[in-house]
Amino acid sequence: MSVSLDHPLRFEPVLKDYIWGGRRLAQWGKQLGPGDHWAESWEVADHGTDQTRVLAGPWAGKTLHELLQTSPEELTGSARWERFPLLLKLLDAHDRLSVQVHPNDEQAARLQPPDWGKTEAWIVLEAQDEAVVWAGLQPGVDRNTLLDHLQRGTVEQCLHRQPVRVGDCILLPAGVVHAIGPGLVLAEIQQASNTTFRLFDWNRVGPDGKPRALHIQEALAVIDFEHGPVRPQLPRPGSQEGEEILAECSKFVVRRHRLREPRRFGGDGRFHILLVIEGQVSLARDPLEQPLSKGHTALIPAAAPAVQATPEEHATLLHFHLP
Repeated sequence: MSVSLDHPLRFEPVLKDYIWGGRRLAQWGKQLGPGDHWAESWEVADHGTDQTRVLAGPWAGKTLHELLQTSPEELTGSARWERFPLLLKLLDAHDRLSVQVHPNDEQAARLQPPDWGKTEAWIVLEAQDEAVVWAGLQPGVDRNTLLDHLQRGTVEQCLHRQPVRVGDCILLPAGVVHAIGPGLVLAEIQQASNTTFRLFDWNRVGPDGKPRALHIQEALAVIDFEHGPVRPQLPRPGSQEGEEILAECSKFVVRRHRLREPRRFGGDGRFHILLVIEGQVSLARDPLEQPLSKGHTALIPAAAPAVQATPEEHATLLHFHLP
């Protein structure tokens, strides 16, 4: 296909229902089916059979992976990837998630089949009163201490309990034990991996009435016991008015932009992902020809010239890219 990736891409999200989900993603522009456990909306995804598809334009109907195979340099720049390197989700935690941990790249490469590690970050979009996450182990908790609490069903005593509010960003390197509490809607940016080792599931049962599987030995093998508690990132001013850097690591950068005037994104040989969390913006050269509204996402390919985003009065965007 000779058509260039010179314009923003809009995708059809992949929706997931899990026992801890709810229906609040409908308030973020998602078309939910019946049922009360809609947990995740995968906004930009290239992970096995879970593929977001282009909504409009000359590439309409193509999966993100097909774009990567057809036009790798135009999509992601000079680096070569076996799959699109980042995965963006919206999460509705109506109930708390399991206590879990993810391997790093080196550990995941030894799995069968091999995978990538999973460093991730959460940005809090909605938070009920007294909402919390569990992020990292308490100081002094070692392997034997954690194993003892696992056997006694008192794992929560080992975890750092962190109150959160709207706007907080929690950066979770691979190897950090974590769980999301109830009453939260989050944006999650992560490496494009879904390898998860479940340590503890609060003694609940799945839809089949049986406890969900745990992966205790696998989890113990990848936990970073030296890391300690994780607290919200301190935002740093960016180079433009209304811009903040929320998180920066070797896997991705997270920025927040509060727009009152048009701003240009991309045009630097890297891909950029934009997620509107307040208001709406119009994107130049958008084949969908609809404003990007709350809860909706666009991907600006690496080969595209800079795209102007024009807010209607004002808007707030989350902006994700590689370092």
